[in-house]
Amino acid sequence: MSSEPGRRIVVTGATGNVGTSVVRLLSEDPEVGSVRGVARRIPEWSPAKTEWSAVDLASEQADLVKEFEGADAVIHLAWAFQPTHDPATTWRTNVLGSIRVFEAVAAAEVPALVHASSVGAYSPGPKDHAVDESWPTHGWPDAAYCREKAYLERALDIFEREHPGTRVVRMRPAFLFKRESASEQRRIFGGRLLPGPLARPELLPFLPDIPGLRVQALHTDDAAKAYHLAERSDAHGAFNLAAEPPVDAEMLGDLLGARRVRLPRTAARSAIAAAWGLRLLPASPHLFDAVLRLPLMDCTRARAELGWRPVRSADEVLEEFLQGMQQGAGAKTDPLQGHKVG
Repeated sequence: MSSEPGRRIVVTGATGNVGTSVVRLLSEDPEVGSVRGVARRIPEWSPAKTEWSAVDLASEQADLVKEFEGADAVIHLAWAFQPTHDPATTWRTNVLGSIRVFEAVAAAEVPALVHASSVGAYSPGPKDHAVDESWPTHGWPDAAYCREKAYLERALDIFEREHPGTRVVRMRPAFLFKRESASEQRRIFGGRLLPGPLARPELLPFLPDIPGLRVQALHTDDAAKAYHLAERSDAHGAFNLAAEPPVDAEMLGDLLGARRVRLPRTAARSAIAAAWGLRLLPASPHLFDAVLRLPLMDCTRARAELGWRPVRSADEVLEEFLQGMQQGAGAKTDPLQGHKVG
């Protein structure tokens, strides 16, 4: 690991769920000399050693080379989840914007790129055992989020062949939560249908138990530690990131104190599709299809090569997040604005 003080790190998507945790952690590292946070809007929040740049990655006029010059690493976290009804818009930000980031990293001769991939990049896989980083990354093609994450995996394959001097790390985290992201994630995924029942669990009459709905979760701060370890090490390649145990209806039922009721996949999907079609629910039925097919991830490589271990278990993560949702928690950045819960 590098012991040179004064490293300069650039973080795209620095005001979001993951970005705020990464920026905060970097700002507390005495070996980091400066952090440049790149976001569409400059926030009120400004940790020590942090400078901000207002840049829209979807814009062809964005001068990313200027932002990246002199950096020791770029941590690329920027991502737009909405609008799900207009995948061309998210493609421009997520895919074309990310390719601009990769090209600017090469042009500015940045030695390291740490990219936020996702469990969503993986092809459908098992729910009864975990897969390592060699599992295919073709995503679920009907879901824009997975399609975009998988496409960028291929873009990075090409980038690494063309720029062997740049160390590339691909982080593939599970679903990421923290208290401060509760309001943002409610807006992104739940919209108008989510606040009442989940903000006040006592109003939840039952919890749908959907066959195959078994996923992994991770505290955002634990993910940030992995990004930080990757940035300051010689690691390269892909790393799975998740906490134990896997999240299923039994765990959620215990956390919410709700009775579980078996609900067929087709009924659940029909309800989600209807709500999405009426623009009552931001999360699309295509993403629901993908979630049912996501594999469970084995995180042995991150433990062995990065020395990374999550501090919080998955149930602790969700308990904190649900409390944040009840309280309308947020932070002083545009994406993480809090929401008053009545």
